[in-house]
Amino acid sequence: MSFLWPQYLWMLLAAPLLIWAYAWLLNRRKQALDYASLRTIKQALGPGARWRRHVPPGLLLLAVCAALVASARPVAMVTLPSEGRMIVLAMDVSRSMLATDVKPDRITAAKAAAKTFVQEVPPNIKIAIVSFAGTASVVQAPTYNRDDLLAAIDRFDLQRHTAIGSGILASLATIFPNDGIVVEQGYSGGWGGEPTPKRDAPIARAPKDDTPKKEFKPVPPGSYSSASIILLTDGRRTTGPDPLESARKAADRGVKVHTVGFGSAAGGPAMMDGYAMYMAFDEETLKAIASLTHADYFKAATSEDLAKVYSTLNSKFIMERKESEITALLAAVAAALAVLAGALSLAWFNRFA
Repeated sequence: MSFLWPQYLWMLLAAPLLIWAYAWLLNRRKQALDYASLRTIKQALGPGARWRRHVPPGLLLLAVCAALVASARPVAMVTLPSEGRMIVLAMDVSRSMLATDVKPDRITAAKAAAKTFVQEVPPNIKIAIVSFAGTASVVQAPTYNRDDLLAAIDRFDLQRHTAIGSGILASLATIFPNDGIVVEQGYSGGWGGEPTPKRDAPIARAPKDDTPKKEFKPVPPGSYSSASIILLTDGRRTTGPDPLESARKAADRGVKVHTVGFGSAAGGPAMMDGYAMYMAFDEETLKAIASLTHADYFKAATSEDLAKVYSTLNSKFIMERKESEITALLAAVAAALAVLAGALSLAWFNRFA
């Protein structure tokens, strides 16, 4: 715990003075009573009342101490519900997601788990969806509307090639639409034919502004708490920018890229144009992306594993640990202790402490 106004903690030195004053008053009251009267009072009160008379003053002293600590504006790491957050689901829709090492296949399991995730995320968190294969695009802009998100997932259309780096950049452009982030697109073309290159294009453009742009200054990885990216892919890049370079750009902006890897260590077959083709699973790339951005990597070898992954991610976004001022909490504790002290004194002795 730290304090914004630590100089106010000096007022806690008044606590020993209050204890001394209370003891002095008790002693003075004893001296004012003769021995016979004091003996009569003790017999009337009984043994239980002797300690009960000190409880209300003790509670009142604790209330004063809590109020004094609150005046110093304490700050602590607390677990609170996420607020004002945005999550970008970047989903791989390449044909390698047809591999059947995750039953019934990677893409079907991914879509089912993504729908569950969308439905369970708290309603105060925006979600955007980016799909990527040979190119990347925003299929659903950030929204609170869960029906729109579910419909976007249902509209996924599998394409050729896998540009994981483009998916990360498109997600960053969604989070920072006014930063002019350029998304390096991959390729589109016939399967087995000569691919057609696509020019770099920004996913989102800011309105034209003639004012000088602020110089970009990197921030510590994982320090941006307003948005996160969840990358869902088998990790096997075939085109587009280097995923690790894209991850470094996310890290420079403090954005965490949680990676979810679909597939088994041995990979799996997928039917394409009537042929069974082997689809590898690049786990090391996904681990590196998560590590660079100070995020988490999850492996989904089965559909059951994938459901557990999304459950874990949901818990991360529903509650988060962050540094927060707890002045109001301590002030409420002080008020509650003061009220309790008065109530007990009134109930036991028909007077306030």
